[in-house]
Amino acid sequence: MEKIIEISQLNKSYRKRKSKEIVQAVKDVDFNVYKGEILGLLGPNGAGKTTTIKLICGLLYPDSGEIKIKGVPNTAKRLESLHHISAVLEGNRNLYWRLTVRENLEYFAGNRGRSRKEVKEEIDELLQIFRLKEKENELVNRLSRGMQQKLAIAVAMLANTEVMLLDEPTLGLDVQTGLEVREILKSIVQNYQRTVIISSHDMEVIQDICDRTVIINQGTVVIDQRVDELIKLFEVRSYRLTLNEALSPDQQKAISARFPANDYVEDELFSYLTVQLEKSEDIYQIFQVLQLNRTPIDSIDRKSIRFDEVFLKIIEGDFQHAVD
Repeated sequence: MEKIIEISQLNKSYRKRKSKEIVQAVKDVDFNVYKGEILGLLGPNGAGKTTTIKLICGLLYPDSGEIKIKGVPNTAKRLESLHHISAVLEGNRNLYWRLTVRENLEYFAGNRGRSRKEVKEEIDELLQIFRLKEKENELVNRLSRGMQQKLAIAVAMLANTEVMLLDEPTLGLDVQTGLEVREILKSIVQNYQRTVIISSHDMEVIQDICDRTVIINQGTVVIDQRVDELIKLFEVRSYRLTLNEALSPDQQKAISARFPANDYVEDELFSYLTVQLEKSEDIYQIFQVLQLNRTPIDSIDRKSIRFDEVFLKIIEGDFQHAVD
């Protein structure tokens, strides 16, 4: 696959204003972005994700390391490299609220050196794709948040760059508009041969539309893998046992000692034990604990897992066992 962004040995530190303490926000970050993919760039607050985004967009300079966009280094040849990428940062704030929808599109196209006449047909097409045609003469400050968000993405599309970086593209949207934005993003890749990087805390969005995810924690890349493969890795190790009797306190203690990542609940009919196993044969250790009180098992199932659960397990350090 063709590499469209190459990030190698990236480092960035900053000094806190009050304490003057030096904090390393990004530490030896390495990953590539490939042409035609939708990449999810994830990380908890304070993990270095936002700093990495700003470095890619040229808003910050790295202390060391290199970012190449279409083979062009974004430090030595900043303007040339940034010609290949457009970004929507902080939601809809990259719009002029006192201009209309069409005027915003024309204005930002002009910033890229494109005349109003040159982009007229393209703007008409984007207004149709993003379902904004009826609002083209409406001031942006009168639009709903969902429409503002769609317009911000349309503005980025009009830049005609190979790469689009979208920060929280569905933040604050209602369910219907959020689904609509997801479908638009999929079509951008399929029909316009763009590469899209999405930074989001909405794990449903990542699971639904991203091919691959890079997860940054404590300034370093902890995972760089396909989304579907990550889910499978964790899913096959997650078991749910339905028991006909409740576990004794000693059994619960023994389970927790051997399998800290467990969840145990009881209801009037059954008790339920969910455990994460490093190896499938570890299930026999569960059987040994159950045998202490001859606790009968009603059923054993592999538990389906959502991507938000995968993300939390990775951040908590379980990714090492999963990948092994």
